[in-house]
Amino acid sequence: MSDAAPLVFAPDHIVVAASSLDAGAAWCEATLGATPVEGGRHPTMGTHNRLLGLGGGVYPRMYLEIIAVDPDAPMPDRRRWFDLDAPALRAAIAVAPRLVHWVARCNDLDRAIAAVRAAGHDPGDAAASERATPHGLLRWWISLRADGRRPAGGAVPLLIEWDEAHPCDRLSESGVSVTSIVVGGIETSLAERLGVGAAAAGASPLSVALDSPRGRVDLSVA
Repeated sequence: MSDAAPLVFAPDHIVVAASSLDAGAAWCEATLGATPVEGGRHPTMGTHNRLLGLGGGVYPRMYLEIIAVDPDAPMPDRRRWFDLDAPALRAAIAVAPRLVHWVARCNDLDRAIAAVRAAGHDPGDAAASERATPHGLLRWWISLRADGRRPAGGAVPLLIEWDEAHPCDRLSESGVSVTSIVVGGIETSLAERLGVGAAAAGASPLSVALDSPRGRVDLSVA
């Protein structure tokens, strides 16, 4: 992590939480007209996921992550990410999967965390993570809050710095792409630096518009 290069942010993926991966996959097929592929397990968080490539839009190197608590994993020794331990969210996703958060990649996680803190938000501390996939081990560093909360209700992303491999390297075109990402309740200057649009006060913390085989689909964080 060198200070030589300018600090760069870009939207990396959006996160849909579900009560199970089967429920998440069914939602994806019904809502977007595309089938997500197996992702892997997150041992330190007690979660697992499925992925859908979102290439070809405004943000060509993006994907959708469907995440759920892994029923076969032991209880983690920390709060799960994305508010997955919050009773209100658990109750909501028991009814239907929903957009909960987004993740922005950066080229220097330590400096990225400092920049977001300087803007008045706490993204958490850097943590190493990895998961086994059908194509090998993926490794990354990510910002995690000890309380598992989403900064600014989901407007401020988790920050990620990937090792050499990225999930999009192995994801096929799905026919789904992102046309816009807009965040609400944070400073316009921070939103623009993160590479997304800013909404007026009172708007959803996170709104995502997609083109899909089902037509335009709008998702938002409640």
